[in-house]
Amino acid sequence: MLLKPDAVQRGLVGAIVTRLENIGLRIAGMKLIQMDDALARRHYADLSGKPFFERLVSFISSAPLVAMVLEGPRAPEVVRKAMGETDPADSPTGSIRGDLGLTIGMNLIHGSDAPETAAREIDLFFEPSELLPYTRDIDRWILE
Repeated sequence: MLLKPDAVQRGLVGAIVTRLENIGLRIAGMKLIQMDDALARRHYADLSGKPFFERLVSFISSAPLVAMVLEGPRAPEVVRKAMGETDPADSPTGSIRGDLGLTIGMNLIHGSDAPETAAREIDLFFEPSELLPYTRDIDRWILE
């Protein structure tokens, strides 16, 4: 998952991370990075034929962002639901984009759409040694 440059620039990282932790997801890895053009193109390779691709690459590499790995049952699905729709105007109140976003181009957050995509994206941003396995005492009150 990525907290995009607009989330960092607006000072919303803490608020968004809090929402995701409040759901019960566990942070396994997190870092502030500056994505370069080459990494942006690899990350969004599946969108390379779209008319907005160059703008997307330019935006995502324009300022620091936060890369995260979140764990929990059905984590990609849970994160995507918490994010809301791509267009914040179509996102329900209570979602990250619905509450904090206004336009498609500045929609704060990227989440993997499936476990396979998550695995590929994790490999782009994290070395295995950067992902920390640990148990939270509270997990017994969250997970069945």
